[in-house]
Formats: sequence, C-alpha cells, structure tokens
Amino acid sequence: MMKKTAVLLYPQFSEYELSVALSILMQGNKPTVTIGVNNQPIKGESGLSVVTDTTVDDVNFDEIDSLLLTGCMDIFSLTNEDKIINFIRKVAKEETIIASISSSPYLLAKAGILKGKKYTVGMTPENMESSGIFEMENYSEELVVKDGNIITARGRGFIKFGKYLGNALKLEFNERWYQE
Repeated sequence: MMKKTAVLLYPQFSEYELSVALSILMQGNKPTVTIGVNNQPIKGESGLSVVTDTTVDDVNFDEIDSLLLTGCMDIFSLTNEDKIINFIRKVAKEETIIASISSSPYLLAKAGILKGKKYTVGMTPENMESSGIFEMENYSEELVVKDGNIITARGRGFIKFGKYLGNALKLEFNERWYQE
C-alpha cells in the first residue's frame, strides 16, 4: 500500500498555500490524510470549513511518509500547540519528507526539526528573533529552500513549493498546470 501524506490543519490555516501542493498530490495519485488536534471542524483563513480524516491522537504513523504544513493568520495564537509540536516530532523521521510553508516553519523550529538545516519562513526577522527558536545563521531569503528531506517556503512561493513537494515524493504530475 502506498504511504500517505499527512496534511496537518489548525484554525485559520491558509487554503491557497496548500492549493498547488494538494493538486500535485492528487495528480500523482498520492493518498493524503487530513489531521486536526480534535474532531471539530477547522475553519481556514478564507472561511473554508474542513472536517479532518483523523486526529493527532488517532493517526496511524506507519501509514505516513510525508507531512504538509500550511501557514496560518497568527501562528503564535495556536491553541493546543503542544499537541501539534508533539505530533510533528513523532512524524518527523529522517526519511519523512516535510513540506512547510509561510509561518509554519515556526512549528518545525519549535519541534527542533530545523536544527542545522537551511530554511526560509514567512515571518518578520523581529518575530523570528523574539521567538528565540530559530537558528538565524541558517535562514535564507530564497522563496523555497530544500535541505535534505525538509522543504520550506514563503507563502507567495506556493506554486514552486508544490512542485518541490511533488518532485521530492517522485510523483508524476504535469508542471504546465501550474505556470506562474
């Protein structure tokens, strides 16, 4: 059975940042599983309500080989952040492809996943500094950065981000669908 890409969702998640990545996963016949901290509907920043397939407590980690994280309006306001961080730590094995866009690399940094990795993030340098969890010397201004199994991107790099994820998972997809 083909392993799945876990799509972690939380309140005010950014729908558009996921759009191309999800489309490429669909084109490449890659199964996905949406995950929330509980089984309540989750409202995205554009107002889309989503009922997830499972929760961080009930997910089958053996079925997952990749993780997709989107940004959200205010990453610092996430409730149940500890559950989210613990989930990310559990899923983040060395062979797990992790794709994180916009403000969500904050969650990776908090989980210790970005240690020694080159990354980018959609946050102000002031917020990065004040959070105290980023290795500023590894920060890159690039739109999308891939370091080993970790892909990070700024929100406006969502098209390139999706392509990087598709390629990292060795999926077949038509890049012409996503001309910039």
